[in-house]
Amino acid sequence: MATNLHRNCIFCLIANNQDEEAEIMKENNELVCFKDIDPAAPHHYLVVPKRHIYSCFSLHKGHICLVERMAEMGKAVLREQGITDMKVARLGFHMPPYISVGHLHLHVIAPASQISEYMGYKFIPGTESFITEESLRKHLQYKPSGSQQCLGNCMSS
Repeated sequence: MATNLHRNCIFCLIANNQDEEAEIMKENNELVCFKDIDPAAPHHYLVVPKRHIYSCFSLHKGHICLVERMAEMGKAVLREQGITDMKVARLGFHMPPYISVGHLHLHVIAPASQISEYMGYKFIPGTESFITEESLRKHLQYKPSGSQQCLGNCMSS
């Protein structure tokens, strides 16, 4: 069990095998990927760290590799599900206050062209609510370790 588990966090429970309803697609010692309970597209998965991290605002330069590993796990699940062209996928994070669960989670969605009309607004890259995995990694290059808040605009590339 992760040492930083929040018992009232549903994603902590899922990540640590304490939720029987979650459909786990892939996991390792650090991360878990599971199906979103309210999918926006035919393939909609969430990748979460087993250790509780609140959101992308909690990250700094030292977390770039974590974000990369989260994306790699998400892409691996898409490939296992028959999605081989990653250009049709959308990988990103919601940013506070636009998060529904206070636990870092990467949305892995494919094909992006099939995101449902009523949910599309939630997953538009470059908006104040959604940042792509790639943009977040670029931003984190300039955020020093130990920083407690988002420096500047988290949307900047």
